[in-house]
Amino acid sequence: HLSALKGGQLARHAMPARLVTLAISDVIGDVADTIASGPTVADPTTFADCLRLLDHYQLRARVPAAVRQHLEDGEAGRLPDTPAAADELGDTRFHVVGNNALSLEAAREAARACGYEPLVLSSRIAGETRDAAGVHVAIGQEIVSTSQPIRAPACIISGGETTVTLTATAGKGGRNQEFALAAAIDLQGQPQITVLSAGTDGTDGPTDAAGAIADAWTVERGRRAGLVADDHLMTNDAYPFFAALDDLIMTGPTGTNVMDLRLVLVS
Repeated sequence: HLSALKGGQLARHAMPARLVTLAISDVIGDVADTIASGPTVADPTTFADCLRLLDHYQLRARVPAAVRQHLEDGEAGRLPDTPAAADELGDTRFHVVGNNALSLEAAREAARACGYEPLVLSSRIAGETRDAAGVHVAIGQEIVSTSQPIRAPACIISGGETTVTLTATAGKGGRNQEFALAAAIDLQGQPQITVLSAGTDGTDGPTDAAGAIADAWTVERGRRAGLVADDHLMTNDAYPFFAALDDLIMTGPTGTNVMDLRLVLVS
């Protein structure tokens, strides 16, 4: 509601031309009005929604006066709201041509070609990063002990985007590096399991790494280098831990983003 293009407004400006959108999705569920802020699809939100959100967090008086005035003018009907229905946009088509599910399918085929039995968990893994890491390691442990839900050699594959709750003393890292570090702590004594977590855009958090890799010896290798894995995890400081071990995944910017990719290899 502060942009001239987002929320369906690019499509409105393009009328009466026929508009075809080919989208690469970086959001869970491929929700069209969320991908790139939905410049070519209808927008279910309003100026009033924006003001309610500001009021909920007691921020209306703190935003710039021009922003506040713009939103209040919109709520009062002095400005046109974003198009709320597809019939306000003319002749438009929207197609998702790349997403996390496609990347997981490619990973599945690559794992099978390498001799692993693949299992795709979900392209919608969200929630706290450390909790997600624990679940992934637990599935690997189940395969080791009971050969369920599949037999080794196995490759568990998942996608989506998890969340890191930062501490007041947060260091340097990203959700994928934190996932790998939390997994490393749980992997001690589990030599059959290796975990990888990486962002498909090649950038994990405010770092130059895509993610990291961890196994049963990661914590001990860190200890020998004078690093305590638990301390680095508690301070969201995974980057220097993995950098010291040369276990960061460094791809550089990939030029696209379909969220994260996680692999659990069980030998």
